[in-house]
Amino acid sequence: MNTVAGIRGISGAGLEAVFSNCHPDVTGISAVVSDADRKDIIPNNTNTIEYAGVIDKLFQQFTLLPVRYGSLMESNGIVEKLLERNYKEIQQNLQKVENKCEFGLKVFCDSEKLHAELRAKAEVQKSMFEEKDDEVSENSIYKDYLIKKLKIFRFEELLSGYVDNIIEEITKHLVPLDTIRKFKKMPTAANIIDADFLIDKEVQWKKKDVLIRSVKELQDKYPGLSFVLSGPWPPYNFVDITLK
Repeated sequence: MNTVAGIRGISGAGLEAVFSNCHPDVTGISAVVSDADRKDIIPNNTNTIEYAGVIDKLFQQFTLLPVRYGSLMESNGIVEKLLERNYKEIQQNLQKVENKCEFGLKVFCDSEKLHAELRAKAEVQKSMFEEKDDEVSENSIYKDYLIKKLKIFRFEELLSGYVDNIIEEITKHLVPLDTIRKFKKMPTAANIIDADFLIDKEVQWKKKDVLIRSVKELQDKYPGLSFVLSGPWPPYNFVDITLK
């Protein structure tokens, strides 16, 4: 266990590195820890922002897998055993994010306006369906129900297709950047796409310029949407471990 030089934790607390060398034939791994009482781990804005700052400082010096704020263990010995049990998975994730940083892209819309436009298209499709509808009689008690369900389906289908088209456009722009990328569709009604990209640290500034130009081109093509780019960040969204 060694003190992490030059970096302090939340409220100036000291940081220590707990090492695991259970595999002496390969590079060891460590966890950066700080003493804390459970009552002091309050998830408020001040603490979480300060914690993010500590993560960023560590990220400047080490290959890092950020953990959730407020993660507590009873002793350094338990931390060491956790590292040993999950050594393979931790190493695999470290290799994936080594010398890489994360950028985020959120795409927002005026949900009422977008939904109105798509509902208008759905109404056109519904009218076409009704004109061709020979299987449901005019007096059928099920016709209104079926038309209503079809209207909902058509709208959801159009919305999903619209988002898929935007994702396809973003992906085309990212091909030259050789990124690892993740997309979340419709996390909220207004946030239709939440994307994360993993880019090499060594060329991040060159690629960042390309990324900024790509986002601007997308913004110009879709003036009704808002494209918000952020980063570089530590690889928060590219840690894929289920600890045991």
